[in-house]
Amino acid sequence: MFVVDTNVLVHAAVHESEYHAHCRELVSGWRRGDMPWFITWSVAYEFVRVVSHPKVFRSPVSGPDAWSYIRTLLETPGVGVLVHTERHAEIARDVWNEHPELRGSDVHDLHIAILMREHGVRRLFTRDKGFGRFAFVESIDPLSVEV
Repeated sequence: MFVVDTNVLVHAAVHESEYHAHCRELVSGWRRGDMPWFITWSVAYEFVRVVSHPKVFRSPVSGPDAWSYIRTLLETPGVGVLVHTERHAEIARDVWNEHPELRGSDVHDLHIAILMREHGVRRLFTRDKGFGRFAFVESIDPLSVEV
C-alpha cells in the first residue's frame, strides 16, 4: 500500500519529461498489479495545474484532457483516494506540532503527509526530497525502482 505524489504522475503523463518512460512504466505496472495504491484530491488537482500550465511545458494539455488522465487512474481497480476522516483535525494538529516550521509551499506536502498518517499509509513514491522531514513517511524515489 502506497501513495503516489504529483511529480510521478506528471512524469508518467508528459512525454517531454526526461523521466517519462520510467515513470510511465511504473504507473502502468501499478495499474496492472493487485496492490492497493492511492492519490489524494490535492495530488489530482496539482497534476492538472502542472500539466496544463503553459509556463511549465511547451505543449501543455487542456484541463479536460488532464482530468481525463486522473479519471482513468481512478477507474483502475486498485487505486483509491485518501480523504479526510473524523480524526483529521486531531492528526493535523499533531503533525503541525511536530513540524511548526512548515509554511507556504510546504503546506501542500504537509497535507499529503497528514492524510497518509490518518490512513496508516507509510510509503510514498515521489521525487520530492522534502517528504524526508516526516519520520512517519517512507519516501521512495521512483527512479530508484526497477521497472
